[in-house]
Amino acid sequence: MLSGKIQNPSFSSSRRGFTLVEILIVVVILGILTAIIVPQFSNASHVARENVLKDDLRYLRTQIGVYKAQHEDIPPGYPDGNLHQTPTGEAFVQQLTVYTNTKGQISLTADPAYPFGPYLSQMPRNPLTGKSGVHVVTTGPMPEPSLEAFPDAGWIYHIETQQIIANSPGTDSQGVAYADY
Repeated sequence: MLSGKIQNPSFSSSRRGFTLVEILIVVVILGILTAIIVPQFSNASHVARENVLKDDLRYLRTQIGVYKAQHEDIPPGYPDGNLHQTPTGEAFVQQLTVYTNTKGQISLTADPAYPFGPYLSQMPRNPLTGKSGVHVVTTGPMPEPSLEAFPDAGWIYHIETQQIIANSPGTDSQGVAYADY
């Protein structure tokens, strides 16, 4: 009489691992899924930057209008609010980010003589280029965005029309030019 368990010859007590073919099939399936999913995440982040750009432009345009309404119809950009001086990007940023008086003169502190602003906590960076500088156009038509012509500018501002656009050449994911935002 035999003692112990009877072993089934068709069933081995040791477990077999995966075959090389099974592992290769899993790796190929994971590669295909990665190839499908990763570009969608990359595109989502680019679309998010495009949406931030649209929101920044909308906010900048609103604040330019508010500034002009509070400063005797003089848009931001003229140093000390003087229409006889050449407008600059630096004056534009200062007038929107610090306190101003009715004439457009700036002050770092609020007091009754400087009741307006700041309209922005800081000049936003163009989310596509990372630049926050402003190139001011004083005459003629609005130029096309150009990173070569305006290397430090994230924004192009036409002081006569108060139009502001992103200094981002090209088109978005829908084929719309960034300059048309």
